[in-house]
Order: sequence, then C-alpha cells, then structure tokens
Amino acid sequence: MIPFLDLKKINHRFEAEFQKAFKEVLSSGWYIKGKQHNAFEKEFADYCGSKYAIGCANGLDALNLAIKAFGFGVGDEIIVPANTYIASILAITDNGCTPVLVEPNLQTYNIDVERIESAITSHTKAIMVVHLYGQVVTMERVWKIAKKYHLKIIEDCAQAHGAMYQGKRVGTLGDISGFSFYPGKNLGALGDGGAVCTNILDIAEKIKALGNYGSHIKYENLYAGLNSRLDELQAAFLNIKLKRLDADNNRRREIAKYYRQNINHCDIILPQCEDEEGHVWHLFVVRCGSRDRLQEYLRGRGIETLIHYPIPPHKQQAYKQYNHLSFPLTEQIHNEVLSLPISPVMNDEEVKVVVEAINGFRG
Repeated sequence: MIPFLDLKKINHRFEAEFQKAFKEVLSSGWYIKGKQHNAFEKEFADYCGSKYAIGCANGLDALNLAIKAFGFGVGDEIIVPANTYIASILAITDNGCTPVLVEPNLQTYNIDVERIESAITSHTKAIMVVHLYGQVVTMERVWKIAKKYHLKIIEDCAQAHGAMYQGKRVGTLGDISGFSFYPGKNLGALGDGGAVCTNILDIAEKIKALGNYGSHIKYENLYAGLNSRLDELQAAFLNIKLKRLDADNNRRREIAKYYRQNINHCDIILPQCEDEEGHVWHLFVVRCGSRDRLQEYLRGRGIETLIHYPIPPHKQQAYKQYNHLSFPLTEQIHNEVLSLPISPVMNDEEVKVVVEAINGFRG
C-alpha cells in the first residue's frame, strides 16, 4: 500500500531530536508558554519574515483570533472563497461576521480575484485569502482592491507553510495571517497547534492576550478571550521540524513536477501552477468526472487517495441558511477533486507506481 501520507515515517526522521526535546521540556517543569514556546515564536516569525508570531492551539483559533483582534463582529462582512475548507468560514461566523462567498478560479482553485470587487458592500471589512493546496493567491490584484476600499487582508495559510509570492513568504502578504500545525500539514506538530503572524505591534499584543483568556497579567482580563495556547512540547517539536521545512517542500515540488510531466490521461485534469518555486504542494489535486471510480480503482492497486473536500461549506448541514445558494464552479470542484499521495518521504518508485496506475485507468 502506498499511503496518502505516512506521518510515522515523516516524524521518525526526527526521533532522536524529539526524544532530546521531550527530556528538556519534562525536566524544565514548565509546560505552557516557556522557553521552547518563545523560541518557536521567534524562529517562525523570522522564517516567515513577519515581525511577530503568536502561538495558539490550532489553525481555526488562529483565524478566529485574527478576526477578533480587529474587532470585527455582527453586521460585518468578510469575503472568502466558496470552495475553502469549512474552518475558514467557521472563524468568520464564530465572530458573528457574515461570510461572503466568492467562486474560485477553476485553474488554480484559489479565489477568483476578478470576482472580489463585485462582492464588496458597505459592510465589507476584510478579504480572507486562502492559499489552497499550497499555491499562493495572486495578491497583486487583492492588494489594489484592499487599498481602494480600505479593507483588511487576512491570510489563511493553513496549507501553505513556506510558499512564496514576489520574494515574500505567505504570512506577510496581508495584515494578519493564520497557520495550522495539524500533523498532516507541511509543518505539522505531533498534535494540534497554530500561529498568527502580523507586523502590527498592537494587534500582536492583543492576540497574545486574547489567546490567554484575554489577559496580559494573571487574573486581570482586558478582553473576553479564549484559552488557545501552543503548548511547550509541540513548540519544541515544531522548532526541530522547521529547520527541515524548505527541504521537505522542495521534495514535494519534485514529486509534483514528475506527476505533472508524466500523468497523461484524457480524463484527468492536472493542477495548474502559476509559480513553480512559490507553490509548496501541500496537496496534489487532480480532477476527474468519474472521480469515485478513479479512487476505487487506485485503492484496488494499493494507492490511498483522499477527497479535499467532498461537500462545499455552503452545502453543509451546519450552514443550512446557505444551502439554497448556488456556486457552480465550487460544486463542480468538490464533485471532481481527488488528492494523490505526495509527501517528502515518498520515494521515486512509489511516485512512478502512482503515475503508471493513473495512466492505466479506464474511466
């Protein structure tokens, strides 16, 4: 079996370093917001190129805190791609804001930047760009729109650790950004974790308080906050893995390049890439009209695949109020997409097996 993502194999590479870090954390007697946590915040901010990085419990909380820090709430609208993972939408509605869904570009699967301006109203406060599957949104147009209408830009970087645009890493392309360190991410913890990046000092300080019950000083609460902190052990593990992130992303690029050059099937639509060096290929997503048969076929040949994602947010039971809406491109994508195995520990032979299997598919 070729697994979709072999987390055990990925993390085994760091076992000796993890063991050492665990002993250091254990013996320190300090398990929340200690030395390891502070070191990771600094290292991750430096890596992204932002002035501040604030650790939190997970990627959803990162986006939630980002919205909360700007004070957006009931009556405020935030533009967001319709085909994103539901977490992007949850962060908006958790703050009482209204998500304004915009169709994606069918080539890149990112928000169609040419549709953003027509979605703006007098209630719009921000644009949330999602660098889906590891490819950066074309930000030039977004910057112009945000400036014209005095809007904030929130980056959802959950799938794009290390991705680049015009020489800058994601996390620094807007006013604020949210990252997830869920184990399957390009930079994944051995549990949950997240971070917010920003260059705005007062926003960074507010987020630190918001994630700590709204408190800067123990038992003194400035805000109605959350309990959302990156724990010491996960910070230690992430700091170890951060040093390998660029090399791991390069391996993903190699695999993606081989897939794109060698998968040759009239029923398979390959992902488009606007910038080979900027894309970090968190997911390699193909489209196929007979997606379910393709997935079953590959399963029968020992190749595990996943669907990211089978149901779009506006058709979820959780958002019944949006079920009547129609987003044809989004719905088409969700009915056709299939994610192939891609990870830094896949070997060349496994990659070739995947290609040969797909080329032999009879839809």
